[in-house]
Amino acid sequence: YAHYVTKLYKVVSLLDLSQSCKTPAKSPGDIIIGGLFPIHESVDAKGQCNRFSIGRLTQSLIMVHAIEEINRSGELGNITLGYHILDSCGDVTTALRNSLRFMKMNDSKQQSSPPVMAVIGDYYSEISIAVTRQLNLEKIPQISYGSTSGLLSDKTRFPSFLRTVPEDDHQAQAIVQILKDHNWNWVGIVATDGEYGRYAVERLQHHAASQDICFAYIKFLPEFLVDSNLEDSIRDTVKSVIENQNVSVIVSFAKPRHMMYMFDNVLKHHRGRKKVWIASDNWSQAVDCLNTTRWNLKDVGTVFGVTLKSGNSSRFERFLRNLTNNSDQYENKNSFLMEFLKGNDDSNNGSNTSIEFKIDRLVNTTYLYAVLSIELAVKAIAQTVKDLCVTKKCDISTLQPGELRDALKNAIISLDGRNYSFNKHCDLESGYDIIMWRYLSGRTLDMNYQVGHYDIKRDRLMVTSEINNLYHQTVSISLLFMISSRCSVCYPGEMKVRRHGQPVCCYECKKCPENYYSNTTDASLCFECDNTTDYSNEGSNRCMKKTIDFLMWTDVYLITLVAFSALGALLCLVVGIIYLVCWKTPVVRSSVGPISILLLFSLLSTFGCVVIFGGEPKDWQCKARQVLFGLSFTLSVSCILVKSFKIIMAFEFDPVTQDILKKLYKPYLIIPLCLAGQVLIITVWFLYKPPKPMKDYKYSNKLLVLKCYENLFPAFGAMLAYIGLLAIICFILAFKGRKLPHCYNDAKFITFSMLIYLIAWVIFGPVYMYVRGKYKTVIEMAVILISAYGILFCQFFTKCYIILFRREENKEEKFRASVRSFAMKDRDSLRSRGIENLALSNDSLSSPEPSKPQRRESINSIVKPFYQDPVSHTQPTLQEDEKQQNKLIP
Repeated sequence: YAHYVTKLYKVVSLLDLSQSCKTPAKSPGDIIIGGLFPIHESVDAKGQCNRFSIGRLTQSLIMVHAIEEINRSGELGNITLGYHILDSCGDVTTALRNSLRFMKMNDSKQQSSPPVMAVIGDYYSEISIAVTRQLNLEKIPQISYGSTSGLLSDKTRFPSFLRTVPEDDHQAQAIVQILKDHNWNWVGIVATDGEYGRYAVERLQHHAASQDICFAYIKFLPEFLVDSNLEDSIRDTVKSVIENQNVSVIVSFAKPRHMMYMFDNVLKHHRGRKKVWIASDNWSQAVDCLNTTRWNLKDVGTVFGVTLKSGNSSRFERFLRNLTNNSDQYENKNSFLMEFLKGNDDSNNGSNTSIEFKIDRLVNTTYLYAVLSIELAVKAIAQTVKDLCVTKKCDISTLQPGELRDALKNAIISLDGRNYSFNKHCDLESGYDIIMWRYLSGRTLDMNYQVGHYDIKRDRLMVTSEINNLYHQTVSISLLFMISSRCSVCYPGEMKVRRHGQPVCCYECKKCPENYYSNTTDASLCFECDNTTDYSNEGSNRCMKKTIDFLMWTDVYLITLVAFSALGALLCLVVGIIYLVCWKTPVVRSSVGPISILLLFSLLSTFGCVVIFGGEPKDWQCKARQVLFGLSFTLSVSCILVKSFKIIMAFEFDPVTQDILKKLYKPYLIIPLCLAGQVLIITVWFLYKPPKPMKDYKYSNKLLVLKCYENLFPAFGAMLAYIGLLAIICFILAFKGRKLPHCYNDAKFITFSMLIYLIAWVIFGPVYMYVRGKYKTVIEMAVILISAYGILFCQFFTKCYIILFRREENKEEKFRASVRSFAMKDRDSLRSRGIENLALSNDSLSSPEPSKPQRRESINSIVKPFYQDPVSHTQPTLQEDEKQQNKLIP
């Protein structure tokens, strides 16, 4: 190890240091602090430093000012701090050569001044990585105020490196937060090809991936400005910027000079202007990045800057202003400052050489983050010296850099009322400020305007509301927050569909199907609407309430059906009145008058129940309409069944059959028994699952139909089937008596009415199952009316016609002649088959008085009770008439 260090010293002694750097800025003290600043930003082909940086000179003066303040404060007692500042020229080789001078100063054999106990600098990570390895040979701690590469957090490789700034992983997180907050996910990256740039890009990619942020292009520029490939790299980068028009946001980790060349080239193209640039701490406050004599901020667009935490510059500004009167004291102490004030540096353009103007330039190029980070570095060293030599009374002459290094890691630093300390990686997590470039006045750029800050511990970006006040200064067409930088955009009402082999930020957009919606941009999924109450069309961004629909009283179909129902009820009443008025006439009596009145009542109930089917369904309504319809129609068919039975029995001349029919014919028992069957079905239905109102949301996408739900379709079917069974029996009986006398033509019309009923309800089945919505009710109402009108027309209208307009046929003689004619035909039919029916003898047919056959009465006796008193004006009661009709069979 000693042999190696000796060889290094020999190399230093052979070099012409005067050619590689200027005379250092130095000041004596009991403890010397080294300083390494890129006061010149590059070297030429001959190794000479060039491109003098006023901003970096200002940073070296911050160190000078901080050390002088500590010495004046007396906080170290009799111990004074000195400094020895060298220029790294932004070059690793030059920085290594100059850092050897610090090590030479610590050589006890050649020591002419106190040793260098610590070094502050360098700014660039590439230089710090090389320098700290060299300084670690003698355990000299290095405290950087700007080297943010995460590689330097590895204490196994860099045990002597500390820094008063956070590492770049946090900066990458802050940038990702900016991109996320503005919904920018298709971004370009520009960086220098060095340790800093490579690491920053890698961390940015890492954190961006978790937020679905992609990069359209990543361009690396050569680290050194003297690189022959620099021009081609810039040209290629500019091409990517102007060709990717959907990339409006570019993140840059380049150096200030690189960005100056970038702006000079990219702003020549119209498509390269009005972009959003997110500047890393490397150049976010570098005033020489933009040539304001050629371009303005509106050409560039918007520049966000992520900068290290700012400090209080008021004390340092006073220090700079005082240089106007006492700059002579630095004549022999700071060659860099004197070179600048005397105008010998390459930054002088000859426009103004007064000291006041030069001081103003120093003030204007003061980086606020450097004020905090450099003062913290000096304070950390001072606090450690205080802990070791003031509190514990150490011997300065024997104090070693290694001791200072170990104590530095545990130092508690107090500055401006706050305490700071290094973490386990020897980083100081002070956080970041978010700045935005703006114009102060004229063409003077303000690069220190804070619009937010990033809290490392809480991983949170906080932006002030004042950012919108810059709208008119930075964006001329649309608001900053409306700038789009995306590969693909799916708007509300659409969802993302990934493309195979494409970045996650590039996708196709598919409209949400019906009853689904998305209300955010770039939704991954469409959300389903509650289809019981809401709906949405294809490509909708919200759900809409379904329109409530039911068979309203204003509906033309309901109005029509109710009108027919009212007409039917009115006709029932009219027919009933006609029957009661003409109660004793042969037509009324032949149609079994009391049963006909009961049939009219049941039809009246049927017409009335149709009305209950309309309007908004209620629970009582759903139950009542089925009960009323089922019982009233069962009563109707039961009455017709009794009438059919009566007619068949009256004209059945076979004695055996007639005896059987006579025993079975109990009209007022048959009707209740038929009704009891229906009552049983309805009771079981209502006890198990009664009808109820329901909301049909499946009928229509946009409608919520209110309807009555039968709830138990087998029971509903059984109710209809029971009525149908009775109707089929009526049909069979009536069909059998279709050839009875003309005056007894009820059988034919019963056949027709039952046929109409059966056809209507057979058609009703499939139609009812097919039709949905409120018009399902209309179908049932229509079938009920058709069935009721069929019975009303066939059973009563022909008889009313005879009563009102064919009165000559409504006489006893006409009925007797018709019956006699039918009986003669029936007798001839029986004789042809060898049967002698004594009841149909010529004597009995010719005699007005009834004969006395062996087994039964003659036909005259059968029909006589209907007409025995045709001239009587006294109308028999319904009970008396029924007794008369029962005499048809002795």
